[in-house]
Amino acid sequence: ALGKGSDLEKAFATTALVYNNSADPEGKLSKAETKNLLQTQFGGFIRGQENKPKYQEIISALDEELENKIDFEDFMILLVSLTLMSDLLQEIKSVKTTK
Repeated sequence: ALGKGSDLEKAFATTALVYNNSADPEGKLSKAETKNLLQTQFGGFIRGQENKPKYQEIISALDEELENKIDFEDFMILLVSLTLMSDLLQEIKSVKTTK
């Protein structure tokens, strides 16, 4: 859809497509589907973080969600929260690329 878009636009378009491909007809993900997407599509950011208190806090908040499903907005907040606490983010910050 964004063949000529910027890297950032493509990243967000890809995120939306991955979410939509897993979402139910109402546009929501179950907790189990959400956790599966995190493992299969976001493993680089969460691998090795499982024992960190912040990671456990984020996942506990997901588990405590009263509705058994989350929408795209909540999914994006989850991704950002996990990214911010990730060791991988620290590695990425130390790398500068030029085009």
